[in-house]
Amino acid sequence: MKTSADPRHQKRITRMRAAFAYSFSPETQDETKEKDSNLSAIAKKLPKYDALIAEAAPEWPISQINKVDLAILRVSIHELLQNKTPEKVVIDEAVEIAKQYGAEKSPAFVNGVLATILAHRTATKKSS
Repeated sequence: MKTSADPRHQKRITRMRAAFAYSFSPETQDETKEKDSNLSAIAKKLPKYDALIAEAAPEWPISQINKVDLAILRVSIHELLQNKTPEKVVIDEAVEIAKQYGAEKSPAFVNGVLATILAHRTATKKSS
């Protein structure tokens, strides 16, 4: 059973915090990027991830999304696209982190955006 002390959960929180800090000052985060290769990979793919978010939540421009929610989404999308962790686990972890760090409506928003991205991705795979 998952606990808040689970090392994988803690790594996700650390990654989310680094992505959050990166969203404010990307040029000063080189040291953090070097320590976490996932953050570096996320930073390189931000335009792609932000396009997925924008498509899944068209009523919310990227600039208006809560920075914590945006960091959670970016880290979670990166993990979803890696296909190493079950999709349900990624979404559950993202929702739990949103409950802990986000606003009142963050868990529902994060869940909705990730579910939409996953549904679109699944539909794209089936049509291929």
